[in-house]
Amino acid sequence: MDPWIYSSRFGNWENRASVRNKPPRILAEASPATVFFPPEAVPAVSDPLVAERGPAVAHRLLVHALYQYLHFTTVLEQVAVLPVTANISLDRSGVPGLPAAMRADAFKITTDEAWHAQSSHDFTERVVAVTGVAADAVVEPRFAHLLARLRDGFDPADRPLVDLVFAVVSETLVSSLLADLPFDRRLPEPVRALVADHAADEGRHHSYFRAFLRYLWPRLTAAQRRLIGPRVPELVEVFLHPDLAAVRSALTASGFTAAEAETVVRRSYDRRSPIFDIAPAARATIRAFHEVDALEDPATRDAFLAAGLG
Repeated sequence: MDPWIYSSRFGNWENRASVRNKPPRILAEASPATVFFPPEAVPAVSDPLVAERGPAVAHRLLVHALYQYLHFTTVLEQVAVLPVTANISLDRSGVPGLPAAMRADAFKITTDEAWHAQSSHDFTERVVAVTGVAADAVVEPRFAHLLARLRDGFDPADRPLVDLVFAVVSETLVSSLLADLPFDRRLPEPVRALVADHAADEGRHHSYFRAFLRYLWPRLTAAQRRLIGPRVPELVEVFLHPDLAAVRSALTASGFTAAEAETVVRRSYDRRSPIFDIAPAARATIRAFHEVDALEDPATRDAFLAAGLG
């Protein structure tokens, strides 16, 4: 994308950003019947071993699922997105000639994402206080250690490119939870409002990172495109694959033995289950890479096809 045709969606940011306009989302009360997370997003709650322990255990697992979701948001923003947007804003991203407006908008995204991380952390503490369920089962999100491992496999000089492309991937994916959770009236209104605030901001971020990719991709060398293009499906999978370690942790924190937790996970998370189908959430990301002709490279096209993302 040429510098002079960047079209900002942040012109009215002061009046639209959740950090500027939305109140803190506060959970004042809950009951043992309160549904804190969509049960269909946590197949473990339907397993016979869980069902036979009664509704209180399923309730606890859904609270833990909310905690893990919020922690995922906090870690994603602080570990993967904020460093990239901060570098873009300061013209330290290594991408030459970025339009001034694009760098200015990166400051706004940095502010947004810091708020998303903080509000997710604060809301977790409020849910702990109201429910009495400690957030002691939260684990490092799967994406964090897999991204670190993948990044370490590149030469140090190429790792900033991995960071840029993962930020593009993570900000252009449209997860079903972010899209659907604000409209799930089984959940407490503050939960839905918190996610809705995040989703509204992410709509602007999505447009920004699609534009950023259109600017970035033509300015990479052919060698850089061949290096990172075939790894994009891996970055998508790193982000979207169900975090089974988090499920095991929630189960053991809810009174199951390690062996019982493994049985529940094995039975509940069948590889043929729709929960493992990452293609729907990746459609916009796939389209973004098609727009820059990334899949014209045979190795990149083959990698997307092999991952079911063609």
